[in-house]
Amino acid sequence: MYFDFLVKIPDKRGKITYRTKAEVNYIYYEYDRIYDKTTKITNPKRATIGKKSAEDPSMMYPNQNFLKYFPDAELPVEKDRTNRSSCLKIGAWIVIRKIIREYGLDVTLAGLLNKKDLGLFLDLAAYSIVTEDNAGQYYPNYAYIHPLFTDNMRIYSDSRISDMLRSLTDDQSVGFLNEWNASRNHREKIYISYDSTNKNCQAGDIEMVEYGHPKQGCGLPVFNYAIAYDTYNKEPLFYEKYPGSITDVSQLQFMLDRVADYGYKKIGFILDRGYFSKANIRSMDSHGYPFVIMVRGMASFVNGLILNHKGEFENKWKNHIDDYDVYGTTLTSKLYEDDGNDRYFHIYHSILKEGSERTNLAARIKQMKTFLMKHVNQTMEFGSIFHKYFILHYNEQNGVFLFPEEKTDVIERENALSGYFCIITSDKMTAKQAIGLYKSRDNSEKLFRGDKSYLGNKSLRVHSDVSAAAKIFVEFVALIIRSRIYTSLMEEIRTMGKKPNYMTVPAAIGELEKIEVVRHTDNIYRLDHAVTAHQKTILNAFGIDVAYVKHMAVQIGKELEQAVNFVGRE
Repeated sequence: MYFDFLVKIPDKRGKITYRTKAEVNYIYYEYDRIYDKTTKITNPKRATIGKKSAEDPSMMYPNQNFLKYFPDAELPVEKDRTNRSSCLKIGAWIVIRKIIREYGLDVTLAGLLNKKDLGLFLDLAAYSIVTEDNAGQYYPNYAYIHPLFTDNMRIYSDSRISDMLRSLTDDQSVGFLNEWNASRNHREKIYISYDSTNKNCQAGDIEMVEYGHPKQGCGLPVFNYAIAYDTYNKEPLFYEKYPGSITDVSQLQFMLDRVADYGYKKIGFILDRGYFSKANIRSMDSHGYPFVIMVRGMASFVNGLILNHKGEFENKWKNHIDDYDVYGTTLTSKLYEDDGNDRYFHIYHSILKEGSERTNLAARIKQMKTFLMKHVNQTMEFGSIFHKYFILHYNEQNGVFLFPEEKTDVIERENALSGYFCIITSDKMTAKQAIGLYKSRDNSEKLFRGDKSYLGNKSLRVHSDVSAAAKIFVEFVALIIRSRIYTSLMEEIRTMGKKPNYMTVPAAIGELEKIEVVRHTDNIYRLDHAVTAHQKTILNAFGIDVAYVKHMAVQIGKELEQAVNFVGRE
């Protein structure tokens, strides 16, 4: 499918080639070269990126490959663009539309946004899911080849997107979270997985962006972004944004008050070790919230407990937990000296984990020793990690480094703790129940990876507090939808009893994008080809059959037929 606007043919000497077919001059771009060891020939890899203009040989009509390989290319202004592609990708949009309606997201948002903004808001959420991007300047290209939620499926420019984001208020996002959480089932017992990440931002006028404690530092200011996730119903519940200098530990206590405000009572929390602190434990106790927290076996306050009970359970089959291939036992103890409650320490041992940790420790010691030996007879100071594993001997007279001596007791202690980890719970339960609860947070972990990797939200690309808050709001709605896509696919996989490679979220969306409607000579869009077996399997995960796809194709065609000039632009 070729766009009906012109761009400059890329000036890439040696990379651009031409081929004429049926009097059309196609333009190819060489994006890679692969060396064949058998033939000893380097084979170029090329993709068609456009068709040369007959009127102007320096210009061409681009296709999707052009946008892929030249994402920063200058595109013509909106007034020079025609209204809509003759081929629209409808499969992923149909699934997203169904999820939006089942959750009532459109109804909830309609009560908070004006009618003009509602469709564009939902389109931005769909755009981030389908394209794995959130850059506003590329949205018109997505809209050009997809059905839309806007009235008459109108395509809006990136400047209109900026205006809409600036118009969204905190009252609207807070109102959405209030209604979304009010509609959740507060009567059932759930465990909430709460975790945070940080986002880089090219800080313009964003007050919440600060130089804080990024998990992956790249020199940019960051802000923190946290999500509470219902592990039982597999749904994100709410999000929080706060300055980059505020730590996870201190922010958790504010979140606990927020959960109470939403009316959740029969809940517990599954937390990563980053939230472990006496203040947080006491705060959860005061709210009456049970908790599940992971602690590494090397943690000082728990490794003594592990060593005291080492050998009591690791070889007993009755302690083996099949689902996770670990051995586990449960002990009762206090978390700290003045702890007023008994806590349940679930200690686990993994043979595979032990092997990898021992191997990694040995490699680390060897690497450190090699480094130290390179600096013998030099005046040199070393970091604390070297002092942890080595006694460093210096010449007392001139301070020259002489040689390292391994701290065998430290290394042997770490070896003894290899393969062990501990989960602490406030409620009494078995080791099997505790690890099952903790592992249920895997969905929220994947949600965070999806947020940064799949939704294009590693960086916000905005320059004001208002736009940043608005983009996070859109992003959260997209996460609700994407989480439902993920869990629906996983449920279908369990039903199938196998895991085809096309049932991951990105792969499934890629397959669904191949379901297309094409505009015929009568200006009516119709389904282009039959739904494939893989597409049927994916659609079945969402309760969609071929008849529904055909129905939606007809509806999309009718809506576009009724639209003035096939969806005009602002």
